[in-house]
This record gives sequence, structure tokens and C-alpha cells, in this order.
Amino acid sequence: MLSNYRKRGLTFSFGFLDEEASFDLAEGLPFSPTDSYARAFLIGVVNTLRVAGLGIVFATLLGLIAGIARLSGNWLVNRIASVYIEIIRNTPLLVQLFFLYFAVILNLPGLQEAIMLSGPIYLSNRGFAFPALRPTSSFGSWWPFLVAALIGALVLLILRRRTVPSTGRPAFNLLWVGVPLIAFPAIGWQFMRGQPLILDPPELVTMSGGVMRIEGGTIFSPEFMALLLGLVIYTGAFIAEVVRAGIQAVDKGQTEAARAQGFTQGQILRLIVLPQALRVIIPPLISQYLNLTKNSSLALGIGFLDLYAVSSTMLNQSGRVVEVFLMIMASYLSMSLTISMIMNIVNRRIQIVER
Repeated sequence: MLSNYRKRGLTFSFGFLDEEASFDLAEGLPFSPTDSYARAFLIGVVNTLRVAGLGIVFATLLGLIAGIARLSGNWLVNRIASVYIEIIRNTPLLVQLFFLYFAVILNLPGLQEAIMLSGPIYLSNRGFAFPALRPTSSFGSWWPFLVAALIGALVLLILRRRTVPSTGRPAFNLLWVGVPLIAFPAIGWQFMRGQPLILDPPELVTMSGGVMRIEGGTIFSPEFMALLLGLVIYTGAFIAEVVRAGIQAVDKGQTEAARAQGFTQGQILRLIVLPQALRVIIPPLISQYLNLTKNSSLALGIGFLDLYAVSSTMLNQSGRVVEVFLMIMASYLSMSLTISMIMNIVNRRIQIVER
């Protein structure tokens, strides 16, 4: 490998990262062709983290709902969940991404006829635009109240965790933790001379020549929408099966006993079944989170500028094949190890403590 590098007049080095990239990136953080390869790679990493982070959250919610629906006694709900899971799990993700991007999103109305929802929220073949919170000049004086809120919530959570062992009563952790999270920022807001945050809604603007564009707010590009939807729908189907297996692993006698005590179906699921099912759900759930993160590299197929797509452009421009691929592997490895570490900590905390 090194001898081939020498034949091409190259030496193994990452110094090329400081060189001018000479290409443009239309997705993510601001970037111009005069910026360095290092900044281009950073933008690719950030774009991948955006998709992976949002994808994990929404895929978990979708999988939880679909997994519970799969066990529903309602025939229609059960069938809908079953059809969704079986179809999605047995078709390639790349095909689903192509369908969502070319057949669905690109066939949405143009900006002139964009679907407008309250907010305002715009949905068109140019992307998904919605209001965004923007910090103002007084935000610097307000953020200490946010830090105090987090510290207060953490202290209350630790104190409330001792309630059940000492009194045998429910701790209501979420209720108590919500008090400082709301109170401290609200108090700080009252002391500010100006608003630390303002709502920036998207607005349709007509440019010269009758061309329309969206200004303000947050805009998800069509490629980002297709990739996020594809990853969520695909991974959600696998998570649904994990959730179903976890729920079925809980002894049915506990459900019958809870029903005899007068618990509603929602209370049984929330207070008895799911807390125990988590011990079975978490380990395979880690694998699904890792799969979602690595599957984001299929973004290249629909033109989204994720880590792999940006790195491919860097590779073609610089000719640094080995260095670029080492950076790609190191980045995905770091993401995977971080997700595994966090989820393993969660898994250890919910396991039954043996004496």
C-alpha cells in the first residue's frame, strides 16, 4: 500500500485536511469551496448525527406503537400493524428510500402550491419548513438558569429515587423533575429585559423573476426527509418485533392479577408490563440503533450529504483513499461505541439486582 503511494508521489499523511476543498456543500452547516477538507468532513459527520439522532427517537416511538398494536385484541389494528411490519422488514431499505424520495417527496406540490399547516408549516417538493427558536442577545444571561434547572432536576431525581425503598409509595419522578425544569427558566425569563429566545417562522418570499423560496425557520431538505422517513419506517418495523417479544416474555399471570385488581389496560401496560419487558427489549434494541446509524450511509443513493457521501467527494478530489477510509471507519466506530456504551449503562440500571 505504502509503495503504491510512493509511486504516485504521495505519502501517508492527514495534512491534506487543511487544504482547500474546492467543492460546495448544500446541506448542513455553512460551507464554501474555499473551506478546508476538515470542515467538509465535519459537516458530513454532523449531518449523519442529525439523521441518526432523530431517527433513533422516532423509530423507537414508531416501533413501540407498532409492537403494542401487533398484540392488540382489535382485529383491524392488529392486521394493520402486522402488514406494516411484514412488508417493511422484507423489502430492501434502499428500495424504500428510492420510493420515498422519487415517488413521494419529489411528487409533492411545488412552493407555489405548498401544503400549509398551522404554525406556519410548509410541506413541498422543496422540503419541510417549520418555525425555529432563535437565541437573541440576552440569551447569554439566561442560559445559567437552564443550567440551574438541569442541576435541580438531577438533585430531585436522586432524592425521589429513595422514596420507594423508604416509604413504599410511588416516586412520581417525572412530575417532580419537571418542576425545576419549568420553574428556573420561567423565573429567568421574567428577569430578562428582552426575550432570550424568539420564534422565527418560515416565510414564502418571491424573488426576482417570480422565483419563490422559503426564508426563516428550519428547513429539512427533500433528501433529508426521505432518508429520515426511510430509516424510521424501516428500523421501526424491526423495533416493533423486539417490543412484541419483550411484552410476550412477561408472565401472563401478572397481567391477569393486575386486571383482577381493577387496573385498566393502559395502567397494566405502563406500570407492570413495559417496565419488566425493558429487560428483554434493551439488548436487541442496541443492535437496531447501531443498524440505523450505519444504514444512514445509504444516503448517497438519494443525494443526501452524509458522512459517507461527503467523504466520497473528498476521496475523489484529493486521491487520499487510505486516509479518507480510515476516517470513515473511525467515525462510524466512534458513533457505534458511544451508542453501545450509553445503552449498556441503561441496560445495567434496569436489570434485576441479584444478591
